[in-house]
Amino acid sequence: MRSMTTVYEALAEPTRRRILDLLRERPRLVGELVEALEMSQPGVSKHLRVLREVGLVSVRQDAQRRWYELRPEPLAEVNTWLESYRHLWEDRYNRLDDLLQELQAKERNND
Repeated sequence: MRSMTTVYEALAEPTRRRILDLLRERPRLVGELVEALEMSQPGVSKHLRVLREVGLVSVRQDAQRRWYELRPEPLAEVNTWLESYRHLWEDRYNRLDDLLQELQAKERNND
């Protein structure tokens, strides 16, 4: 039997990332998500189920409506993992910045 999906597996799917982006703005009803994603209601519900299973989304019942809300706490684990890679990007950006400054200086000297 397959184990429960992890936060990383849930985030690997572009549609689920888009749902999280929409929920980051504000809680939404499933109908709003269906409209924004231009998907079927069963398709959106399948993605919401996965996001609920990993704890990235919670659902709040309000009479007959179900509001879906982002739960950012599980993203802290992802952020901690990514933090160890951040220096790689910073080094690359710093080298690019140095190169751009060098090219701009050469361009000014040629004017």
